[in-house]
Amino acid sequence: MIVEETIRAVRVFATGGTIAMAGRHAVPTLDADQLVSEISALTGIELQTENPMSLPGSHLSLGDALALARLAIAAADAGEGIVVTQGTDTLEEVAFLCDLLYGGRLPIVFTGAMRPATAVGSDGPANILDAVAVASSPKADDLGVVVSFAGRIHAARSVRKTDSVEVAAFASPHGEVGRVVEGRVTIDRQPPRRPPLTPESLDYSVEIISAGLGSDGAVVGTLLGGDLDGLIAVGLGAGHFPPRLLRQLSVAAERIPVVATVRPERGAILHDTYGFEASERDLRRTPIIPAGLLSPAAARIKLLACLGAGLSGAEIREAFAVDDG
Repeated sequence: MIVEETIRAVRVFATGGTIAMAGRHAVPTLDADQLVSEISALTGIELQTENPMSLPGSHLSLGDALALARLAIAAADAGEGIVVTQGTDTLEEVAFLCDLLYGGRLPIVFTGAMRPATAVGSDGPANILDAVAVASSPKADDLGVVVSFAGRIHAARSVRKTDSVEVAAFASPHGEVGRVVEGRVTIDRQPPRRPPLTPESLDYSVEIISAGLGSDGAVVGTLLGGDLDGLIAVGLGAGHFPPRLLRQLSVAAERIPVVATVRPERGAILHDTYGFEASERDLRRTPIIPAGLLSPAAARIKLLACLGAGLSGAEIREAFAVDDG
């Protein structure tokens, strides 16, 4: 397979994850050079490699994610297309963090694998090959940060891991960006870019609370008794909560930023349809910040970045306004 004509070199950052794992009980083993060895001759592209870390995705810390995002952004700003390979457990969060920080032109592409490198039918080489095609293609300019996986290209802002075991593990409930076929990149839509955030650190405590049948909100008071800096509240339907839970969240929002998103994957918070207690109309009367288009995980990462950038309450609300579809 030969990718389309390109105009730039690509740097591959390997950080571990299933794509780099080997053995009967898979553990991170392969470095970046080993990961690209099978595909280098197929691309005709100059590939540089680095190994910032070698960890399962579930072992990455917030500090690891911020350092990796800064590393990828610096390389992209220097004029290279960037591919980051990592574990899929937290891939959507790290990719979105990188997108929040990035204002540059060249693409930063995250990918991984669902099958270890030594498994029959390993999907890692094909995913790296596609990611390199995207990172090197001028068609991907101004996309920001994307996830390339199983032939599909997803905007970091909207991608979600939707399957625990299938090779096509990622999807974009609000629509994918494009695809890669035979090394050729097709872009179907241009995701909107946002002004980048500049967090000094992510050393904050932000937790996620999900509404469910009969949730009474008692856990909110427990969390407020600790060192909580922010809260993500996951509502039902189109922004609905059990009444007692919404009352507790409203009290919490007087003290710390509380951001609301919703449980359905194709989520949005309505404005003025329902009139029952603790519907979206009541939610919007509270200090809670709506961000219905973001997944709970993405909303948490964005709130951490806002806190790390020193934004005020009003500035945090303004930053999330673009996510209130």
